[in-house]
Amino acid sequence: MGRDGAQSDWRVLLIDAYDSFTCNLAQLVRTSIPGCAVWVVKNDALDVHRLHQLLPFFDAVVVGPGPGSPEQAEDIGVVPHLWALQDSLLLPVLGVCLGLQSLALAFGGSLSRLRAPQHGRIAPITHCRTDLFADVCDGALAVRYHSLRVTPGSLRPLAWVHDEADGEVLMGARHPTKPFWAVQYHPESVCTSVDAAQVVHNFGKLAREWTMKHPRRRVARPPAWMPEILDSYPLPSQTTYAPHHPTLQVQTEVVEGLHLSVPQICALVGASNPGDFILLDSAAHPGRYSIVACTSPQTLRITHYISDDFVTIHVGGASRKDQLGTTTVWDWLADFMRVRVASGGLEQLPFWGGLVGYFSYETGVQSLDVLPLLDHARSPDVNLLFAERSIVLDSHTGHVFVQSIRTQDHDWLAHIRHALSHQPAPEPALPMLKGVLELPDKRTYLDRIRQAQDYLAEGQSYELCLTTQTRLRVSHPEPLPRHLRSWDLYQRLRARNPAPYAAYMRLGGTTLVGSSPERFLSWDRSGRCELRPIKGTVKKGAGMTREKAEEILRTPKEAAENLMIVDLIRHDLHALAGDGVRVTQLMGIEEYRTVWQLVSVIEGRVRPGAGFGVLQTAFPPGSMVGAPKKRSVELLQGLENEPRGIYSGVCGYWCAGGGGDWSVVIRSCFNEARGGADAVCDEEVWGIGAGGAITTLSDAEAEWEEMVTKLGSVISALG
Repeated sequence: MGRDGAQSDWRVLLIDAYDSFTCNLAQLVRTSIPGCAVWVVKNDALDVHRLHQLLPFFDAVVVGPGPGSPEQAEDIGVVPHLWALQDSLLLPVLGVCLGLQSLALAFGGSLSRLRAPQHGRIAPITHCRTDLFADVCDGALAVRYHSLRVTPGSLRPLAWVHDEADGEVLMGARHPTKPFWAVQYHPESVCTSVDAAQVVHNFGKLAREWTMKHPRRRVARPPAWMPEILDSYPLPSQTTYAPHHPTLQVQTEVVEGLHLSVPQICALVGASNPGDFILLDSAAHPGRYSIVACTSPQTLRITHYISDDFVTIHVGGASRKDQLGTTTVWDWLADFMRVRVASGGLEQLPFWGGLVGYFSYETGVQSLDVLPLLDHARSPDVNLLFAERSIVLDSHTGHVFVQSIRTQDHDWLAHIRHALSHQPAPEPALPMLKGVLELPDKRTYLDRIRQAQDYLAEGQSYELCLTTQTRLRVSHPEPLPRHLRSWDLYQRLRARNPAPYAAYMRLGGTTLVGSSPERFLSWDRSGRCELRPIKGTVKKGAGMTREKAEEILRTPKEAAENLMIVDLIRHDLHALAGDGVRVTQLMGIEEYRTVWQLVSVIEGRVRPGAGFGVLQTAFPPGSMVGAPKKRSVELLQGLENEPRGIYSGVCGYWCAGGGGDWSVVIRSCFNEARGGADAVCDEEVWGIGAGGAITTLSDAEAEWEEMVTKLGSVISALG
């Protein structure tokens, strides 16, 4: 089927109100209405003139959900013009959430706030059992994301729920004579029952029946300008990556029976030496492979600040700038990797060589077309090594794999194999460190929580992941160079709080010490993608059993937090993976050294090589923002009033063999060299961030305690 839609049997225009569930709805529409093709347009990309030009190409319209109020022009966009179409342009319309509210207001309904907002809440719906709700069982479960309600006006009510605080609330309605239907709940949510999602299929049947009775002019070709503002679902990748034929050959040495730990291997290959060094450490379940990027003076490093129009390439003590021109840093990196394609590595290993490092949170903010906050004393926003040499440890078998994608690098491979096999490698001693944590101002944090809840009550967002940053002052027993101080800190953190996505990075003047439990995104060489968002945390302690933790994590508040992010991530992945997205674990409880967490797993498949496009599309992590993503980012910038930097960003790798794995930078600390990259001193200051998801059910004091608990997972390294 061409993008012009000439072969489409049934064409649906989906109007997106900048929501983070839009692609879930597009997928539901496409799979529920036989022979359906879906195009997506932003609600402010059309004026009424262009809307009228466009509609003859389509058979139906779906008005999607979104933040804000239907009474605000900037929130609802062109949608009100649908309800006033002249007969010659009239066509079937289905509204969802904001779409129902707009429809009701157009026909005499009134809008008000719910006493108890319903974000991520599941409720049984009562309905008429006919029309849009034909073949839907009474009491079908529906997920709600709304803080506003409408009265039906002259619309005919079709469905409703009864809330303890708000009484009867309208859930579905239709116009008595025009082909307009709408529901308040979200049929596309993963937790909406199949029955409740049946309404989309029913809409398709009702729309076709109406069209047969009311023939209208339908054109075969859209306006010439349509591709400028509309995208067919699945959406095209923002970054095009088509790798060349392999140009790099992987050379591998396998070393068995060593029984070396990750710190021992790092000590043998340069962790205690000055200069760049990266360890991606699978220090706990479900992690398996730990990766050491081995550097040399010839190792290439790439940095970029989002306020600049160039990237900087560092190698051998020199650097040069490469202008971006009209492209983005994502495009530049895709071009860089397009000609660095490896083959011949062991298929079971996830990494053969490639880019390793981090992207700051603000890199993702900029991708959302939101002006990010800047700190001119900050670390680079993009900081990546191209690792030609690496060591991979398989924690399941104990095997060590020494790899190089440099040409004829046999001498180095033999040298490392000999060093690992013959040099003594005692477990490094862990010196006692002392730390003083400067907690954020509690009153300010609590005030920000309450302000966030005001935004939620207004319908501006469903969930806001509020964070704060503070400083950790670390004292060492004796003066040491900076690289040794940071390596000592990482080893203590690893011993006290092992994590599946831990990381130790020294990149120029920037150092990251992390114990993240959360995978953001991985993709393998075949294009299979996995995201593992965490939302819901219970601290271990005296009297806190697993049973009690499960009871807390199964409460409506915790479940709603997780569900909202699962639905957001499904949208991000559906955008490029299309219909083949699955939630393979929904709100599973996982145990870590200091906490229990509520973890979900979402999987999908893209074409081989397209994983980097998913990284760009899904970044910044929804679990660190909230939903809808763009509006939430804008609100959070106003609340937090400072850039997050590396915190809330991602770190990991993009393998030259085609795979990638990136974790969320949480439970981590970081600093930027002051007074020289390897200045000798006995005290230094680290930045550290923490926060939590704020919902309308959040208790401000409890959110403060959760934030302090998360800080404590890093502070424990000093004990």
